[in-house]
Amino acid sequence: MLLSILSRKEKLKFLDLAMHMVAVDGEPTNFEQRLLNVMLAEVGEGIIKEYTFSLSADLEDTIAFFEQAATPVKNIVYLNLLKLIMLDDLYNTLEHFFLEDLRKRFEISDLKKKQLMQIIFEERDIKERAKRIVNF
Repeated sequence: MLLSILSRKEKLKFLDLAMHMVAVDGEPTNFEQRLLNVMLAEVGEGIIKEYTFSLSADLEDTIAFFEQAATPVKNIVYLNLLKLIMLDDLYNTLEHFFLEDLRKRFEISDLKKKQLMQIIFEERDIKERAKRIVNF
């Protein structure tokens, strides 16, 4: 969501951060992999061709990059990382702690976190409502 408006470098760094987050508890689940594929499609074909699909050696460098980014960029990155864990039925506390650490380092308030989470809940509700309407 909104990944397409990030710069080329921000997109690549986001993908690296997302890979680190889903790997924090082991291999990505099938659902996490599908969400990552959707996010890959959103960042664009040029980025897909350039991305190596492996974890960078320095997670700290990636986090530091976003600490220096503009607030809207931090919010977009955090929103999409939230989406990765909130839409998966398998809740993992390691992912939660990873995200909470990022939230603090990105200086995202609790209120902003709640607002971003609400967007994800609303998106999920719309998809569920559409499924019910289409099936009846």
